Amino acid sequence: MLFDDIEFGPYDKAEHMAQKAFELYEDGKMPQALSQLDSALDINPCNSSWHFNKALTLDGMNKFDDAIHEYELALELSPDDLEILNSLAVDYTRTGQYDLAIDTFEHIQQLDSEFEPCYCNRIITYAEMDQHDLAEQMFYLAQQIQPDCPLCYYNIGNSLFIRGQYKKAIHCWLKTAELEPTHPQINYRIAQACWSDGDLRRAHEHFLAELRTNPGDVDAIFDFGLFLLEVDDIEAAKEKFNRILELNPDFAPAFFYLGEIAFNNADYAQAVGLFDQALQKDGSLPGPRYRLAQCALSAGKCRQAKAYLASEVKLAPENVDVLLSMASMLLAVGDTDFGINCLLRATDIDSASADAYYYLGLASVLKKRFSEAAEFFSHTLDIKADHLCAFRASAELYLQMGKLADAKKRIDEALGCAGEDSQLKALRRKVRFAQAAHRITDSLGRFSPRLGSYLTSYAAHRACRR
Repeated sequence: MLFDDIEFGPYDKAEHMAQKAFELYEDGKMPQALSQLDSALDINPCNSSWHFNKALTLDGMNKFDDAIHEYELALELSPDDLEILNSLAVDYTRTGQYDLAIDTFEHIQQLDSEFEPCYCNRIITYAEMDQHDLAEQMFYLAQQIQPDCPLCYYNIGNSLFIRGQYKKAIHCWLKTAELEPTHPQINYRIAQACWSDGDLRRAHEHFLAELRTNPGDVDAIFDFGLFLLEVDDIEAAKEKFNRILELNPDFAPAFFYLGEIAFNNADYAQAVGLFDQALQKDGSLPGPRYRLAQCALSAGKCRQAKAYLASEVKLAPENVDVLLSMASMLLAVGDTDFGINCLLRATDIDSASADAYYYLGLASVLKKRFSEAAEFFSHTLDIKADHLCAFRASAELYLQMGKLADAKKRIDEALGCAGEDSQLKALRRKVRFAQAAHRITDSLGRFSPRLGSYLTSYAAHRACRR
């Protein structure tokens, strides 16, 4: 060929590398594209477009901080480039740098008030800042410029979903799907909103539609598995979690939920194996140690259960029910202080958790802090006036403290709420016996203080044993 023997100069080679990087990027080969761009920029570091393309590639690899650095380098070479500024602002949002994102979007608006993406993308920034009124303002400003922007409908749908306005979110996302049927994960988002709104039939349909379009989307498959668990389609859920492990053998949550299925089927040996596999894949995953502690405790392995619980607590779980369950296990294995720590964390998350205060009362009894326990039981009943366990524990405590009138009052209140209850009736008999014995000792004590003292001790002992 005519040009076969002609050697390209370094800048031509750099251009060729940049073009090759674009092709690799389009094929989804991000690491290879990044390598080509790095080589091109080694030759010519003053090419703004290559820095911009490198930033886009880093975005594709979820390396947003590195991408921000490249966008900033690109801006130094091409100040006030709207596309670079817009992409930079988006990454500021992704990394939680909301003030910088807003400042950058506003700068774009000053440069060109008709640049629609600076309004469209600001919807997400304001939504993540919980400034939803401003998010809606951005939506309407964007609509005046480009009324059929699918991304605008998608972004305002996210704002509506966050606020629990699921039907409106569904409406906006259906509009996105109409304008751009191939919008990433759009059926998945509609499925999530339908699920949250209680429309399980439509949620199921949209999960299936998403997986027909993108059968390898692990996030969508995983959420569909959770959905199937909720609707009690256990075998279908197992199939989804196993499918995830075919696509990604290191996906720890799939092992965990397969373990949950085995645990709920009382197949504890298999459950333990799956929970162990989940921890091998991700040692920071919340949940497996909690379940392993339950399995160990049921097998009488208290020390092992305690070790699992201690490790789980370090992961700072935010689920109040899990914290309460962990606290009850810690109390059972004798680690009262650690149990109290879990309960206090639960009250920090939900100050209206009656069960948390009830268990704090039980823990205080174990530590012989009776007055403190009485206050916790009282607070439990302030929150939940029909908390039967708190009534019983409170009455037992007052009986043990010798506060018979308070014990009787608690039992009467409990019977008013619960009606016939054999435990409460037995407790009432104890209180009546103690009250009768107290009256007798009062009478006899006037004649023989020594006999009265003996009978008081005997009556208290009998009341506690009955």
